[in-house]
Amino acid sequence: MKKQVVLFMMIVFLTGISSLDAQITVSGVFDSTLSMSAGAGEAADFSLGMEGFANIRLQSRLRDGKGRIEIAFNLMAATGDPVLEMAELNPSGYIFYDNFIAGIEIERLFFRLNGDYIDLDAGLFRLPFGYGQVWGSSDFINPRNPLILNARPRGIMGAALSWFPADDFKVLGFGASPRDLFSNEGKGWLAGLLLENHWEKLSVQGLYSYETETESSKYGIHRAGLSVKADVEIGLVIDALYTYNHEAETELDGLSFSVGADYSFIDGKLIVLLEYLYNGAASSTALGYGGSFQNEHYLYSGFTWLFNDFTNMSVALISGLSDISFTPVVTVTHEFFQGAALTVSAQVPMDRDLFSGDGNRGELGPIRPGAAKGSYFNLGTTLRLRF
Repeated sequence: MKKQVVLFMMIVFLTGISSLDAQITVSGVFDSTLSMSAGAGEAADFSLGMEGFANIRLQSRLRDGKGRIEIAFNLMAATGDPVLEMAELNPSGYIFYDNFIAGIEIERLFFRLNGDYIDLDAGLFRLPFGYGQVWGSSDFINPRNPLILNARPRGIMGAALSWFPADDFKVLGFGASPRDLFSNEGKGWLAGLLLENHWEKLSVQGLYSYETETESSKYGIHRAGLSVKADVEIGLVIDALYTYNHEAETELDGLSFSVGADYSFIDGKLIVLLEYLYNGAASSTALGYGGSFQNEHYLYSGFTWLFNDFTNMSVALISGLSDISFTPVVTVTHEFFQGAALTVSAQVPMDRDLFSGDGNRGELGPIRPGAAKGSYFNLGTTLRLRF
């Protein structure tokens, strides 16, 4: 019932602003997705699902042009077998109907004030860190998973003050609310400082963050990171974040470190991207600490071929080197016209047990260790419309 009230209020709000003489820009994306999978273990042999997803963004500039207000929210409706798992993970996040579920959430709600040398952001917004393209070691507030292609990073409630003492130099101070507000009973506030400088072919970003006392750390948690991007003959990226918890006596297991390179061949038609990740067991990319990964060593190998201005195909291999498991991902995208694109993506999880049946399950295989069900094959087809 609460979700329905929020949806009604949102419709009233949009209807109201459309009648005002205000400079409000409305934009967004609409995705219509058909997904299929072949189940493994206790999962159904075949699953079929449909989803409609809309991200709607509103932006209004202040009258003197010195700032803006941004609002974004998501609307979702889904049906089919995958809905059952979605409902189990978040039973209070959806409205349940006879043959589908629907949901709504606020994604962004913040203001930005612009000065000659200082910017201020406050509210619900995204605060990204680091230059990593795949793993995002430094981006601990917005954890990534290359297996989830359409994931949208969640925002944080907080504030960020940016100072630009020189054209290519930025000092950013930020504060954010606890990531697990209810479990930590109001503890775990974040505060930090970021320094960033850009040269002609080199960019460097340094980060420090302190998280106040939490349930797992009486003395708080310290994070320090360094991210470097160089554009030489090839594009090079180093992204690292060290997490220190005194109570847990963190050592090397607090380090998340990635290094990557990309290069284009054949007049830019072929793009190759490689990125390695060391994932410490208590680091920013580790499962249970904000990330998604259980083992130590991973490699992403990606190849993108540009057929023309409208069609491209990418083939990626996500490798778990510690347990010898892999997930190949093949994606084909065709743009019909500006604002309309069709994407077809397939994933095939593999590990040693798949071929030999010896029980050596891998994290990136059909059934993760400790899990009862998984999938042998996943196929998704998405029509994306931009407005």
